[in-house]
Amino acid sequence: MSKPDFWNDVSKSQQTSQRIKVLRDRIQQYEDLSGRWDDLYTLVELSLDEDQPDGQLMDEINREMAVFKEDVENVKISTLLNGPYDGNNAIVSLHAGAGGTEAQDWVQMLYRMYTRWCEDKGYSVKVLDFLEGEEAGIKSVTFLVTGINAYGYLKAEKGVHRLVRISPFDASGRRHTSFASVDVMPEISDDEEVEINPEDLRIDTYRSGGAGGQHVNKTDSAVRITHIPTGIVVQCQNERSQHSNKESAMKVLRSKLIELKERERLERINQLKGEMKRIEWGSQIRSYVFHPYNMVKDHRTNVEVGNTTAVMDGDIDIFINEYLKRNTG
Repeated sequence: MSKPDFWNDVSKSQQTSQRIKVLRDRIQQYEDLSGRWDDLYTLVELSLDEDQPDGQLMDEINREMAVFKEDVENVKISTLLNGPYDGNNAIVSLHAGAGGTEAQDWVQMLYRMYTRWCEDKGYSVKVLDFLEGEEAGIKSVTFLVTGINAYGYLKAEKGVHRLVRISPFDASGRRHTSFASVDVMPEISDDEEVEINPEDLRIDTYRSGGAGGQHVNKTDSAVRITHIPTGIVVQCQNERSQHSNKESAMKVLRSKLIELKERERLERINQLKGEMKRIEWGSQIRSYVFHPYNMVKDHRTNVEVGNTTAVMDGDIDIFINEYLKRNTG
């Protein structure tokens, strides 16, 4: 059933308002950078006027210039996000791969890394589906990241992530390798052009389960939706009602179908399933090595970072930015 014109008008108005906000933010960014550049220029002139430049003044100039260069680079990166869905919110799914409990602990570490990154960007995170590991960690988690350009940035993280470390779960202190997959989709609004025939859906309800805690809602409210023509399965169990879980699951399904539709121009559906490589050795886009040395390396761009603690605390902009510079625009 088509929506009344009134709701279409409301949707278009919301899109226009969001676009205006994006443009205003960009203008504000430019004005802020321009003002800071004028301040730096004034400081440099003051230092040149002195016979013996003040050491503290020079230190301040160098610090301000380093921050200014970084901020200019970030603005440049944001201008590359001009894809049809780059400005959208992002739906991120993490899944444990080869490695058992180790891999599930690795998923939990990645989930923490991304939530820290989101906090730093001012993005909000809402868990849509959460499945705990039997002994530790997380088997899988799907969460919604809300904020301008969330998908544009996070699409750089899609792929298999590999961890090498001394296992905290191995009494012998041996080195283990674990894998986890990261899938990223844009959140698609209801007014996007994608038709979902109710007859193509199988909807199952079940009781949320797990070890307890904030991520578990022990009612018969969890919803699993299977899109029969494509075999896509989505689920949600973190809302308080079956109706809310169904709405969230449908939102994820819509995003998956839009992504599928976009890429059907290049390949068939069965080829699309093979794009996410197997979650195991040799398929990783990035390696996080904690032993015998500390190094995080992105295999697509060859960017390396030695401060693994900072990376796991959410400092991943260097990887995202380099990927976008090479693959966007």
